[in-house]
Amino acid sequence: MDKDTPRPAEWRSLYRRFRPQRFEQLYGQDHVALALRNAVRDSKVAHAYLFSGPRGTGKTSSARILAKALNCENVSDGEPCNECDSCLAVTRGASFDVHELDAASNNGVDAMRDLVARAALSTPGRSKVYIIDEVHMLSTAASNALLKTLEEPPPHVVFVLATTDPQKVLPTIKSRTQHFEFRLIPPESLEKLLNEVATQAALDLPEGAVDLAVRRGRGSARDALSVLDQVAAAGITDDASPAISELVRALAHRETGAAFAALAQGLADGRDVHRLTVDLIEALRRGFLLLAAPASAARLDASLGSNDALEADVRELGLVRSVRAIEVLGATQVDMRTSADPRITLEVALARLTHPEVEDSPGALLERIERLERRVSELTSATPRDGTRTAPVPAPQPAAEPAPETAAEPAPEPVSEPRPESAPVSRRGSEARSGSVLPDEPDQGREVNAPPPDLRTMPALGAFRGNTPATATAGKPLPTRDDIVAAWGDKVMDSVSGKARSRLGVGRFVAIEGNVAIFALPNESHVAAANQVVDEVAAALSAHFGLPLELRLDVESGGPAVPAQAVGEPPPDDLGDDYELLEEMRSTKVMPHSSGNDVGLSWAKERLLEAFPGAEEVKGK
Repeated sequence: MDKDTPRPAEWRSLYRRFRPQRFEQLYGQDHVALALRNAVRDSKVAHAYLFSGPRGTGKTSSARILAKALNCENVSDGEPCNECDSCLAVTRGASFDVHELDAASNNGVDAMRDLVARAALSTPGRSKVYIIDEVHMLSTAASNALLKTLEEPPPHVVFVLATTDPQKVLPTIKSRTQHFEFRLIPPESLEKLLNEVATQAALDLPEGAVDLAVRRGRGSARDALSVLDQVAAAGITDDASPAISELVRALAHRETGAAFAALAQGLADGRDVHRLTVDLIEALRRGFLLLAAPASAARLDASLGSNDALEADVRELGLVRSVRAIEVLGATQVDMRTSADPRITLEVALARLTHPEVEDSPGALLERIERLERRVSELTSATPRDGTRTAPVPAPQPAAEPAPETAAEPAPEPVSEPRPESAPVSRRGSEARSGSVLPDEPDQGREVNAPPPDLRTMPALGAFRGNTPATATAGKPLPTRDDIVAAWGDKVMDSVSGKARSRLGVGRFVAIEGNVAIFALPNESHVAAANQVVDEVAAALSAHFGLPLELRLDVESGGPAVPAQAVGEPPPDDLGDDYELLEEMRSTKVMPHSSGNDVGLSWAKERLLEAFPGAEEVKGK
C-alpha cells in the first residue's frame, strides 16, 4: 500500500462500538442504574461494590460509567457528560483514575499485594476506581490479602468487583460490599437495543435478523450484538436446520433409523454434535411450552415464534414423551463431556427415546403406560374400516325356569369357531400343582377364550342336578377329564368363591363317569369340608360347558386314614372363625400346613412313620 494512501478506519465489533456510556443506556438493569445514579448525585457512593450476573448484561460497562461519573467535570443528575477530558479518557481506556484487573489471569497473592500497595497512591482525578473482573477466580490467599484494604480503603479509592458466579466469592468479601445483581435482558428490551444499533450503524440486514439475534442472544446484549454482526456480514439468516426438524419428527413417530439418518445429515452439514444436541433440546423445549401452556407460551418466551411443522410434531410426541426426551438429552449432554465418541452417546440416547422397551427407567415405563392408555382409548372409540360400528355385547340375562307342566328343553348350542388342533391347551390350577402331565388333545365342546361364567346369571341348580340323562344335551359330547382340568384351572376356578377355591385347592379331578366329575381330596376331613361348596362348583362347571354336570368328592387313593368329621359339622372349636381363613391361606401358599390341629400335619406325620418304621417324634421345649 502506498504511504500516501489513507489507512482505512479500524473496524470494531458492534458490542465494542456500542457500549453503554450513561446509566440511562443500561437496558434491562433499571434497578442498578437508578441506585448508582442516585448515589453519585447525593455523594453517597460506597467504598466497594459487587456486581454479579450472567455474561453480557452490563457489569463491566456499569463499573466504567460509575468511574466516569465519579471523576466527570460536568456531572448532571448523577450522569457523566462524556465530553470532558476525564470522560473521554475513560472511554478510550487511557485514564489514570481507572485500573482494571482480570482476576482470571492475576489470581495470585502477589498481584493482590501489589494492588494494595498502589491503592494509597494519588491520581489526577477525584476518585481512584479499581475494577476487578471475574473476582471469583481469586485464590483464597489473594482474597484474604484484599480483605483489609477492601474493608477500609483510602478515602479516594472505590472498588468494583464483577463476577458471573457469586457463590464462589468468599462470604467475607461479600459482607464488605454492596451487592447488585444484574439480570438477563428481556426480549423486548433486547429487540429495542438491536434496532437502535442497526439504525445507528446503517446495517443492511436480511429479514428476520433481529429476531434471530434476540433468540440466540438469550438475554445477553453482547451475545445478541455478536450474532447481529455475523448476520450483517453474511447477509443471510441461516437459522433453519433441517436436521433438527427431522430429529423431532423421528422422535414423534418412534423411527430410530430416521433419527440416525437425520443426525448423520446434520454432522455432514458441518454441525457439531454438541451443538446439535443443544438445538434439539431447544426445539423440544419450544414444543413443550406450546403443549403445556399454549395460551401463555408467547408470554413465557417471546422468542418462540411460530412454527407449524414443529407444533404438529410435538403434538404427536405428546407432553409426557417431550418431558422425558428433554431429561434424557440433558443427561446426555453431561455424559458427552467425558465420552470418547460423543456421537455414539447421542445415538444411544436417540435409540432409548425411540424404543422405550430397551430400558426400565421410571420415565420409560411411564411412557409405555401412556401409550397403552392411548391405544385403549383409540380401540374403545374406534370405527372399523368398513364404516360400521361394532355392536355392544348385550348383558347376559337369567335363564327362565321351565313351566312345571312342560319338560325343560336344552338351550341352543353357542356357535364358536373351531380351534386349530395345533393350539395347545393352557394347563394350570389343581392339575398343574399335582404334577400330572396332560396329553395334547383338541378341546371338545368348549369355546376358545370363553369368559368365566357369571354365577348370578346361571340357571337354578335344580335344572342341572338330579337324574338328568346325558341324552338331554341333544347330541353334544360330554367333556373329558382333560377338558374339565383345563377349564377348572383356566376359567372356572376364578368364577367361584374364595371359600370354594380354598376347600378344593388341595385336590384334583381324577375321572368323569357320564355327567359326573370325580374330584379326589387327601382325606375324609377335606371331603367333609368341601361338601359345603360342591353345589356351587357343580353349577359353575355346568354353566361353563353348557351341560348338566354333577360333582362327586372322593378320597385320594393312598391317602392317610384320618377320622373325618360328619358332613355339615362345624370346624374344630379351637379354630373357630379362622378355619376358612387358614384354608384359603394354605391353598394360596401364603402359609404352610403347620397348625396344631391341622390334618395336613397329621398326614405328613403318618407318611413319615410309614417311610421310617420305628421313628419317634422329638418335640422341642
